[in-house]
Amino acid sequence: MEQEPILNQHNKREFPPMHTAEHVLNATMVRMFGCGRHVSAHVERTKSKLDYDFPRPLADDEVLEVERRVNEVIMADLPVVISYATQDEVADRFDLERLPDGASEVVRIVSVGDYDECLCAGDHVEHTAQIGTFRISSTRYQDGRLRIVFRLTT
Repeated sequence: MEQEPILNQHNKREFPPMHTAEHVLNATMVRMFGCGRHVSAHVERTKSKLDYDFPRPLADDEVLEVERRVNEVIMADLPVVISYATQDEVADRFDLERLPDGASEVVRIVSVGDYDECLCAGDHVEHTAQIGTFRISSTRYQDGRLRIVFRLTT
């Protein structure tokens, strides 16, 4: 039997559906606009906010399209799979600069089907249909930062 890897302690317990929705939204933003993943996040049970380095506000039709695509991925009921690797093994796939100082050599990879893959120590659902319906409640643009505020309904 393989031994469970030793990882750094994670100091926050996320609400798994909301945290997994964060992954899907990040991948959708990267795919649609070629931007990076969020630069800051506040992920909570009832309402979450992600900030992106972004050159402009989103148009209303773009907001609706982001929401539609995220919900399409959720309804596809993709599996959410956890795997482990060393930092050296994944250095060419992930931005290791985003890891916290003193991160363990072994990292945890969270894959949402073939839609998203990133390093993450948080809590997630087992498949996307457990997320519920994703809704963008507002967006705000200021000084090169786009904030997307979203909620989930069951």
